[in-house]
Amino acid sequence: MPRLSGRPSRPRDRSPSVATARSRKGQSDGASPLDPRDELVTHLPAMRAFALSLTRNASQADDLVQDTVVKAWSHFDRFEAGTNLRAWLFTILRNTFYSTRRRTVREVSDSDGALVGALAEKPAHDGRLQMADFIRAFAQLPDEQREALALVGASGFSYEEAAEMTGVAVGTVKSRANRARARLAQILQLDEAERLELTDNATLAVIAAQGGPHL
Repeated sequence: MPRLSGRPSRPRDRSPSVATARSRKGQSDGASPLDPRDELVTHLPAMRAFALSLTRNASQADDLVQDTVVKAWSHFDRFEAGTNLRAWLFTILRNTFYSTRRRTVREVSDSDGALVGALAEKPAHDGRLQMADFIRAFAQLPDEQREALALVGASGFSYEEAAEMTGVAVGTVKSRANRARARLAQILQLDEAERLELTDNATLAVIAAQGGPHL
């Protein structure tokens, strides 16, 4: 039998550099993280709802959301990837609202006391909370209580997240939210047992209804 001559064939290169290159190619093919800007549009309805809970005016809410989007878009380099984008956007929105408010004196009048008188009456319902009654009551809450309930009761943020966004202690957020629930329960004459569930669920319904795409 004739003898084989020559060197044996070399194995295929499996060096780390090749594997790394392939891995990097796989990431470039679609495994890289999404740009947070791509997610911004999904938060617009919730942002508008929160803006409405602050301004109680549809036109002002739209302007507030637009201002927030412009600020967020131009400062996305400050957003920390992997953190809560929605909370970051809500913080910008809230800061923009209060910054504008400090420059503008807004007055709400009820000279004849019609609204206060209506809220003092027991809502006429068949055991179910009427949304119109709740909307009127919700509008009468102090701003900081309405904000706390909108963040915690409707938007799904934890007390800790809401505290970070509003720049106050966690206990302060809890106190504001609980006072808001208690005030709503008093105005609407709700039982103690149904106070938490009804006020939070109704807040969620109001915020969700207000958050349509009106931009």
